[in-house]
Amino acid sequence: MQAYDALPQPLRQWLTQACLPWSPASALKIWRQTGGSRNPAAAIGRLNAVEQAMLQQDTKVWAPKS
Repeated sequence: MQAYDALPQPLRQWLTQACLPWSPASALKIWRQTGGSRNPAAAIGRLNAVEQAMLQQDTKVWAPKS
């Protein structure tokens, strides 16, 4: 819980609405790579894009076989 509490507030906010269960370390890594402290909107956009890509992959794995 300490790792989550130490995250920047905009990142914590995003995690509360994320579709997938992110670890604080994974989310923070993307946040830092995209300069979240300087440009939170860009970092949130990147997190959304990564999450959407992961969800797309999941649909391929879990889609019914014809």
